[in-house]
Amino acid sequence: MLLLISPDSVEEALDCAQAAEHLDIVDVKKPDEGSLGANFPWVIRAIRDAVPADKPVSATVGDVPYKPGTVAQAALGAAVSGATYIKVGLYGCTTPEQAVDVMRGVARAVKDYRPDAFVVASGYADAHRIGCVNPLALPDIARRSGSDAAMLDTAVKDGTRLFDHVPPDVCAQFVRLAHEADLLAALAGSVTVEDLGALTRIGTDIVGVRGAVCEGGDRTAGRIQPRLVAAFRAEMDRHARECAAAVATAS
Repeated sequence: MLLLISPDSVEEALDCAQAAEHLDIVDVKKPDEGSLGANFPWVIRAIRDAVPADKPVSATVGDVPYKPGTVAQAALGAAVSGATYIKVGLYGCTTPEQAVDVMRGVARAVKDYRPDAFVVASGYADAHRIGCVNPLALPDIARRSGSDAAMLDTAVKDGTRLFDHVPPDVCAQFVRLAHEADLLAALAGSVTVEDLGALTRIGTDIVGVRGAVCEGGDRTAGRIQPRLVAAFRAEMDRHARECAAAVATAS
């Protein structure tokens, strides 16, 4: 399981750089513009320069409306600014067909510019609260659009978490559907250390975190702490070892 950490400023990216050995992907977002709020191109460039060259930089394009051309241009802007993982929050898409339309435009715009870029179709575990596409539709949307991964986050940051809206057994179905479509499965949404056991058991490929590694657990007002990143990674590694041991024993 890869660990994706989301700084919202160059200063926080420098904190991530101090903990670079403990994380896999640095994700640029702007939390005050939404769960997948887009940051400025110059911030993406500065964060790309601030973190080690061997750490891929991800950028969110925003909680986007159903405007395929607008979103495609925004996604290309993120790629030009230095991101190699491009995440799109399908906030304004009410049907799978709309979501595929948006993501096809993103995949073409980004991959025409950089063929090795990694496109992530992101939906919301609490989709029922905002009227967007069903979480379990995301893997098929990603497959049909030429994306590389399907992701779930939470749209409304009110203290509820991923598993409050999509319990572990349904998340396991999401992961299975993604893997059957040859996609990576990414899960986020106020994830805590206590969720790592379930996330590991169901085969999650990427776990996205912000609040859990911020001072006071506050994704908006708190700042990422390198020691919390290290502690979170240590727990990830412990669960991975225990899961591997359980599989070995069962076989």
